[in-house]
Amino acid sequence: MTQETIQVALRETIGKSASKGLRKQGMIPAVIYGLNEPPVAIAISPKTVARIIASDSGMNSLIHLQREGTEIKRHVIIKDVQRDPVTRRLVHVDLMRVDPDHRVRVKVRIVLKGTPAGVKDGGLLDFTHREIEVECLPSFIPAHIDVNVEHLKIGDSLRLDQLNLDSHLTLHGDAHNVVCSVVGKQAEEEAPAAEAAPAAAAAPAPAAKAKK
Repeated sequence: MTQETIQVALRETIGKSASKGLRKQGMIPAVIYGLNEPPVAIAISPKTVARIIASDSGMNSLIHLQREGTEIKRHVIIKDVQRDPVTRRLVHVDLMRVDPDHRVRVKVRIVLKGTPAGVKDGGLLDFTHREIEVECLPSFIPAHIDVNVEHLKIGDSLRLDQLNLDSHLTLHGDAHNVVCSVVGKQAEEEAPAAEAAPAAAAAPAPAAKAKK
C-alpha cells in the first residue's frame, strides 16, 4: 500500500464565498472525520487529490496528512469526492481518519486476468460484480484484486467465495454473488429473437387486393 504525505492548511472560514476564494488560490475545501473525533475543515490541492485518485491504489491510497507549520500527522483515506457537474473538476473532498492498528472496511475493484477458454470457443464474458468489500488493516488495503479467469468455459461462473483472497482480507457481503460468467453466443442471440417473435405475430397481415 502506497503512503502519500501531503501538507494541508486549516480552513478558518467556511461557506460558499470562502470556498470560492479557496478555488481562486488553486485549492479546494475538504473535511476530515472519523475515529470518534470532531470533523476538521481543511484546504487541499485538487491536483494532489486527482493524482492520488489516478494512482494504482486510487481512493484506497493511505495518506499521511501533515498540518502546515506543525508535526501533527494523521492517516486518512479518501472516502468521497464531489465534482462540478459540467467541468468534472474536483470541488470537495471527504477524508476519513484511519488507525493503522485497527481494521477498516473498504471496497476494492476486481481486475480480470486472462482470456477465458469459453470466450476462445465463441462465448461471451459477462463481468457482473466489479468490486468487492473487504476488511483489513489500512496498510494491507490492496490496490485491486486480480482474478484469473482463463479456466472458465462456456456455462461456468465465478462467485465471490471462490476468489483466492489474501489471508489479511476478510470478505463482506453475499459470498454467493457472481463475479463473472461465460455465456454462449447462441443464448445471447436467442433472447432478442424470442422478444421479437411475439411482436411479429401481433403484426396485422397485409390486406388482400380487391378483385377488379
